[in-house]
Amino acid sequence: MRYFFYICFLLVITVIATAGLRGWKSPKPPLEIFPDMVRQLKVKEQAYSIFFPDGMAARMPVSGTVCWEEPVENPYLSTGIIGEQWGEGFPIALSIDTLKKGKENFEIYCSACHGLAGYGNGIATRFNLFGVPNYHQDHTRELPDGQIFYIISHGQGMMLGYGANLSVEERWAIVAYIRALQKSQNVPFDLLPEEKKQILKEIQHE
Repeated sequence: MRYFFYICFLLVITVIATAGLRGWKSPKPPLEIFPDMVRQLKVKEQAYSIFFPDGMAARMPVSGTVCWEEPVENPYLSTGIIGEQWGEGFPIALSIDTLKKGKENFEIYCSACHGLAGYGNGIATRFNLFGVPNYHQDHTRELPDGQIFYIISHGQGMMLGYGANLSVEERWAIVAYIRALQKSQNVPFDLLPEEKKQILKEIQHE
């Protein structure tokens, strides 16, 4: 009989703990068993504090701190936007070294989905990843340089942004390398070397 009362007591405590006294009102705060850090001691921005001599809870940046990758003199460099539209052109100097750096980072961060040649057939597409853009389609070739830079920085669709992984210059180098890939697969006939033109003419005559 004693165990029966123990079991009944535990059941009553369990019901009260789970259901509570529903409908009751009280000016006192509710009892929280697991507050999950909903309310905690912390410093809020713009709040007054007696801890610091200046009375401010938020602290000023360390002396000499500069804004990270936000060049005021050339916003296009870090945003890809000029005024209210996507920009065209490259705000960094282009060279063979730039393309080499772009190729290196493209193969590290982009080729798994987009493929080494940019056809959207990277190894990730073998695992049911659909909708990867093909850089050699007209729609993608017509994207402004600034928009491609923005997508690399912030992501789009299922693609994550790489703004935290790559510097501004490295992202622009990838854009330059993408443009080089596109030109390599879509070169106008008049811009081909003479030996390449001759090969194509022979193929057409066969």
